[in-house]
Amino acid sequence: MRIGIIGTGVAGSLLAEALQDAPGHDVTAFERVAPDDHAEAGTGLNIGPNALKSLRLAMPARHAALRAASLPWNRWFVDLTDGTRLLDLDLLEVAEEPGVRIRWSELYRLLRAPVAGCTRHGHALEAVEEDAAGRLVPVFRTAQGLVREGGFDLLVGADGRYSRLRALTAGEPEGTLLGVCIWRLLVTQAADCPYDDYGQWFQGNARLLSFRVPGGAVYIAGTFPIGPDGVVDEGMKTPAAQRALFTPPGGAPCPAVAWMLDRIAAQIDDIHWARSATVPLLRTAAGGRALFLGDAAQAMVPTLGQGATQAVECGVVAGQVLRRGGTVADIAAARDPRVEFVRDFSLAASDTLLPGCDVVAGTQAKTRPDFLAKLRRTYVDVA
Repeated sequence: MRIGIIGTGVAGSLLAEALQDAPGHDVTAFERVAPDDHAEAGTGLNIGPNALKSLRLAMPARHAALRAASLPWNRWFVDLTDGTRLLDLDLLEVAEEPGVRIRWSELYRLLRAPVAGCTRHGHALEAVEEDAAGRLVPVFRTAQGLVREGGFDLLVGADGRYSRLRALTAGEPEGTLLGVCIWRLLVTQAADCPYDDYGQWFQGNARLLSFRVPGGAVYIAGTFPIGPDGVVDEGMKTPAAQRALFTPPGGAPCPAVAWMLDRIAAQIDDIHWARSATVPLLRTAAGGRALFLGDAAQAMVPTLGQGATQAVECGVVAGQVLRRGGTVADIAAARDPRVEFVRDFSLAASDTLLPGCDVVAGTQAKTRPDFLAKLRRTYVDVA
């Protein structure tokens, strides 16, 4: 079976690694950036315990490498911006092992290194054609011009939320906006940061999220509600606006928030601004000749940190199914009910980010048995 993988992000790299030595499989991965070019991966992320469990069970060498290159994610705490604590959860109460914290650039290096030999860089997908045998023929733009590669029995779209393969084979998906602006920043000089593990700080429905990552850096993300038109007011993209957004009325922010606000002011031009959105789940197209994994299939809100985490599960499960002679239908059967549950749970957990939700009551609800049971299901019930 000849398989072409579009994109060597999380799911694509793991799938390529799982299949590159599998009998009966001829795998080629295509990546639009040059080797060692991770410039677009300029922030950090947390990866949930469920991703680590998937790797531990199916790809133990990758599990060990990821653990060695990251910091453990042991706790999840939620405060108000004045320092009032609302939640403090030890992940081992709801998971079998900790998650991890890592830079995106380091994650990409870690995952792409094992598949360098089967990866063609500098290939940006432009079109998809079909040969006389009915196999898919991807057309790439390269430094040498347009190049046709094929035909492939299966093309895998692992090229992210704005998947070109999905758009070409199934049309552009219509996203649904959450009504929240989300911004991201990596602070590389952070020796004086007054906190370590995964924390969130609320002022009304505006939230800061932050944690340390390897290399002495700190990842910071901010969210705040926006109107139904999805437009982010340019006036909010200033140090003064962000300071006002996260400063408690009539009082000073706690040391952690004060530290973040100073770094936001110093690095306002480095912030990446976006809008939180989902797209409908789609696993296959082109009569089963195209398969979608990770954000290409199931872009979800980032509230529970399950975007990259589910991409890990996708890459692991798809690799195991195909190695055993399974089909794209088998992958869909294994992944889609799981993804639907995680997507719905992540969306429900986003309530505190939206106007009309009392943050204190909403956060306290996340300490109750029903929420914790769903969180445990998220972190433990991998395929």
